[in-house]
Amino acid sequence: MARKIFIIEDDAAIRDNPADALGRHGSEIQAFADRPSAQLAAGTRMPDLAIIDVGLGDEPEGGFELCRWLRERAGGLPILILSARDSDIDVVSGLRLGADDYVTKSVSLPHLLARVTALFRRAELQAGQPAEEQVLVRGALRMDVPRFDARWNGQPLELTVTEFWMLHALARHPGHVKDREALMREANLVIDDHTVTSYVKRIRRKLQAIDPAFDAIETVYGVGYRYLRAGPAWRMKERLSGVRVRLGSALGIADRNAAPAVAALGRPALPGADGRGDPRRAARQPGRHRAQLCRGVAREA
Repeated sequence: MARKIFIIEDDAAIRDNPADALGRHGSEIQAFADRPSAQLAAGTRMPDLAIIDVGLGDEPEGGFELCRWLRERAGGLPILILSARDSDIDVVSGLRLGADDYVTKSVSLPHLLARVTALFRRAELQAGQPAEEQVLVRGALRMDVPRFDARWNGQPLELTVTEFWMLHALARHPGHVKDREALMREANLVIDDHTVTSYVKRIRRKLQAIDPAFDAIETVYGVGYRYLRAGPAWRMKERLSGVRVRLGSALGIADRNAAPAVAALGRPALPGADGRGDPRRAARQPGRHRAQLCRGVAREA
């Protein structure tokens, strides 16, 4: 079945060029000159992809409004904004409202076709993934590909198509550094380096809105980005836990008894708690007391 593409552009001459090019590649094209007519058609049947201009007729921001409206009703719909407006404010606004890509009208038709193909390819990969890869779990992160659902600590994470696949590409191989080119390739994106940076910042903000302590996406300056299986705070906690377990094991203490005994090493005023020794002296010589405690625990074991 041919893929259905909506092209919403108020200039007929500009609208016809991409419509003809995409039609020759086997897509079913529906063209609209304004926002209301596109919304009416989408209410009957959503397209497989939408290409939207920002200024539509008497609505200077009509394309942004349409983008927001479509995203609310179809979270997985690929949306590409094609506009003559190329300021950073317009690009950021379009991406924040849910667009997956933003290109200017100076783009060549082959370049535009490549971006459209990349968006469709992601949908194909979603359908063709092995069953074991369709649900990705990395600590608090859970990404269900068939349902296009992402959650952090069980809370829904509202991502656009591009954000979803970019986070998925990072989380698939924790600890691996992905440069921007590799990230675009694995997420099937055709965007520039600055746009990749913008997407990563948006993904972080959305995760931090749920969990202010989120820090699992690390910037490796001059190289790219890396997804950490757990953030630095979690890793520190795990390292401390590992030290306690190893020390308890070295002392020959059973796990259920090791935690209280080893945890006591961090308490400088333990002597005197059981009535033996001088607490004030121990407080002045915490290092000496800890060594004595270790020897005592070893003898008891």
